[in-house]
Amino acid sequence: MTQHFTRRTALLAATAAAAAMAFSTGARAQAPANVNLGVAIPAATHGFTGGIVWWANEAKKELEKTHKNLKVTIKTAANAGEQANQLQDLVTANKINALVIFPFESAALTKPVQQVKGKGVYVTVVDRGLTDPSAQDAYVAGDNTAFGKVPAEYIAKALGGKGNVVALRGIATTLDNERMDAFNSVLKQHPDIKLLDAKYANWNRDDAFKVMQDYLTRFKQIDAVWAADDDMAVGVLKAIDQAKRTDIKLVFGGAGAKGMVKTLMDAKDPRIQANVSYSPKFIYDAIKLTAEARLKGDKLPPTTIIPSVLITKDNAKEFYFPNSPF
Repeated sequence: MTQHFTRRTALLAATAAAAAMAFSTGARAQAPANVNLGVAIPAATHGFTGGIVWWANEAKKELEKTHKNLKVTIKTAANAGEQANQLQDLVTANKINALVIFPFESAALTKPVQQVKGKGVYVTVVDRGLTDPSAQDAYVAGDNTAFGKVPAEYIAKALGGKGNVVALRGIATTLDNERMDAFNSVLKQHPDIKLLDAKYANWNRDDAFKVMQDYLTRFKQIDAVWAADDDMAVGVLKAIDQAKRTDIKLVFGGAGAKGMVKTLMDAKDPRIQANVSYSPKFIYDAIKLTAEARLKGDKLPPTTIIPSVLITKDNAKEFYFPNSPF
């Protein structure tokens, strides 16, 4: 039970306390007779978004069974343009009065979400923030500052404060900027560690494979890689193995995918020494909290942040969930 709480109920606990405070100060509004909740999320193009889609559907199944006056409509998009069009469909065709959105991109979705909110729809934004927070009522995310800071601190210590590092970024979003800024802020404290390059690889193992191939061609000495996502780490490791490079001693991914956590637990690969938590289950929690708050006429706290913590062999079992898709 302790393990289950560590990763999956932190958001519920934090938000419950804040929601109770909001209620006590008069945040309750007139509860709608029915809640028609739209969920807009990226398609399952890699492991993490596969987890997002799975957990969103779990939330729909459980919540509609429990609440007869709740309808949940889920839309998955392959790109920002498709997601923007889906928002219009959710408003005009599905007549939603609440929205939970995991934006495909930050800038491209800000105006479409503003338009939805302008029509009286309650908006919860998850993970990838918008460029204008006034477009949302609530924001739920993992700790993206820690997601960048924790790997940088670990890498700096593992390298003894000296060496060459390359980084692979995700998609151009506010959360990716937060992660990269935090990573850089730590490296600035270690002038003998050189960040050779940091390129976008779209949280995708195939793209990461290509980016890492480029790094391996251009840089003859690389001591550590920050892949910033476990899917990207898989592509990085494949490129390293294919090139038969032995200079890279550490590959640090992120988000605690079950395959990477199992590798860590079993000490299968000496290059995989640590990870940082960031579970896709927060989409389930965001949908549940938003739906149940709106059924009561309540609002969520403006911001809820779920801690991102260091995963090592010593505590990996707390973050290993074999039945999860991610």
